[in-house]
Amino acid sequence: ASGVQDNSLPDSNPNYKSIFFTRPQIRGSRLISGEKPFSNKKCLAWFHEYAGPDDVVGPEGMEKFCEDIGVEPENIIMLVLAWLLEAASMGFFTKEEWLRGMTLLQCDCTERLRSKMDYLRCELNDSAVFKNIYRYAFDFARDKSQRSLDMDTAKSMLALLLERSWPLFPVFQQFLEQSKYKGMNKDQWYNVLEFSRTIKEDLSNYDEDGAWPVLLDEFVEWQKARSVS
Repeated sequence: ASGVQDNSLPDSNPNYKSIFFTRPQIRGSRLISGEKPFSNKKCLAWFHEYAGPDDVVGPEGMEKFCEDIGVEPENIIMLVLAWLLEAASMGFFTKEEWLRGMTLLQCDCTERLRSKMDYLRCELNDSAVFKNIYRYAFDFARDKSQRSLDMDTAKSMLALLLERSWPLFPVFQQFLEQSKYKGMNKDQWYNVLEFSRTIKEDLSNYDEDGAWPVLLDEFVEWQKARSVS
């Protein structure tokens, strides 16, 4: 188990930007015959449809933006988009983030972004990209005055990211609800993904002497005790 942890930050890999940030550009920059090229000016005007006087798209603007592109605010697509924009805080897009990400996607209007929805969904199927989005979600959702994610936020983000792919997720959610933990730190957060990918549903390949966080040791112990009773 000790070999599965890789706690390096996503962008510490020198290939990180080239792997994860040029692909959308390559795919997105092919123009359909008769389509106008990307316009920075148009993209900025589009941003100002949602931004407040402080040049930031806040909660109200975000709600309108989601409505226009036909996506619920809590849809995982919004997390993928935020990751591509390198947005620092949940519920907010700055002008710099908007221009950087939308230029990358070659989107300068609602229609163009709507046409990229399938592409954004497909990104989640790439396990390396998903891992980076998962890791990004920790700092994105974290209250910047805290080092950890509060447990309610952690549970809702885990549900968004792992509920569909991890058979043990409902059980893990139950464990968190009855546990003493008030939050989740970055090491725990990173390791939950590795655990979900490498440990069998019956927990038979879990190594108690491995380098897993105590949180996961306790989860395994709790689940095994329940299975016996």
